Amino acid sequence: MAAPLFTASQLAVNLLSAQSLLAAFGVLGVGVVMFAETGLLIGFFLPGDSLLFTAGLLCTGSGDGGLKLSLAPLLVAAAVGALAGSQTGYLIGRKAGGALLARSGSPRLHAGAQRAEELLERYGYAKAIVLARFVPVVRTVLNPMAGALHVPVRTFTLWQVLGGLVWSLGLTLGGYALGSSIPNVDRYLLPMIALVVVVSLIPLAAELYRSRRATTADKGAQG
Repeated sequence: MAAPLFTASQLAVNLLSAQSLLAAFGVLGVGVVMFAETGLLIGFFLPGDSLLFTAGLLCTGSGDGGLKLSLAPLLVAAAVGALAGSQTGYLIGRKAGGALLARSGSPRLHAGAQRAEELLERYGYAKAIVLARFVPVVRTVLNPMAGALHVPVRTFTLWQVLGGLVWSLGLTLGGYALGSSIPNVDRYLLPMIALVVVVSLIPLAAELYRSRRATTADKGAQG
């Protein structure tokens, strides 16, 4: 008798929980989630930031249930999934334009698309592509938006690779470093994940602050 493709625990996985995803699919799940969240519009709800951080922490054996991941394969899966997903999203955007987004009825997704377009227009391609990696939902929709707006392939690829590596490897190694240095760090996992999400928004907040200061200074000079 052939073995089942998925076990009962895998079929019952909570897609919104980083710990549940890792317990069911391990390193492979990280790569798949990174690809889906950054490359497919249907993946906008997936917990990318918390998944990377938690996976890095689990490489130290600090998680509940004795689950331990291997760091090197994890880093490869995270980077490949994030980079391949972003490039796929861009190519989908070039082929389908805004048709796929128009078919979606999700207000959250449409709000993310509007924010992505504003980032591209306000900060230029390089900054927007890098900053979007750190903003949930926006990192999903900016890639097809960049394709639909015909951002040059070389420009998009260069900056998505740079941003993708900083985001995926940085969060994973951050979780690993904390798990290695703080005993029983899993007890504080939820507040730490909340902190990671807040910290990941700092680059965007800083850029918005600088932009507003520059706008205010320009208005003052004109007045």
